[in-house]
Amino acid sequence: MKLAGIISTLILSASAYSAEMTVGFSQIGSESGWRAAETSVAKSEAQKRGITLKIADAQQKQENQIKAIRSFIAQGVDAIFIAPVVQTGWDPVLQEAKEAEIPVFLLDRNITVKDDALFMTGVAADSVHEGAVAAQWLIKQQDGKACNVVELQGTVGASVALDRKKGFLDTVAAVPTIKIIRTQSGDFGNSDNKCDTHG
Repeated sequence: MKLAGIISTLILSASAYSAEMTVGFSQIGSESGWRAAETSVAKSEAQKRGITLKIADAQQKQENQIKAIRSFIAQGVDAIFIAPVVQTGWDPVLQEAKEAEIPVFLLDRNITVKDDALFMTGVAADSVHEGAVAAQWLIKQQDGKACNVVELQGTVGASVALDRKKGFLDTVAAVPTIKIIRTQSGDFGNSDNKCDTHG
């Protein structure tokens, strides 16, 4: 619903755009039921609004997203939506979109760029808070007992994984009985992995 809401807002608030819009959406991939559902909802909501939605599946690779964005720019779309696979490395291609006067919106994840004017806005959950909530639950469950934690992270370099880790670590820092003894990626983009997540 996030994508549909942003599209609706864009149509209603920007008189420069007509209802007959073409929007490019660079989706991270289809590695989970959650992503598949997001893509399905995006298609149906765009259709309801008479919007042509071009979706590019990045297959969990930033280089594929950058290629898709450049393709959208070349096609002269009215707006670009990105669910960024990682947090950094977006400045050059977003500068190209800005120079082409195509607004860019972020979905689900955040990015770090030198100039925040390279994108309009982002719609994402508070992942730092999510990490803190998980830590608070663990602290309560352990009730002072020692606990060694194996941390299974989401996509390496993604804002959600980084922010959840920060929220978790900041919260357990004051609890010496809880220690992270190992950290590894869940490798959720691997076809052999049965985890269903959008982290």
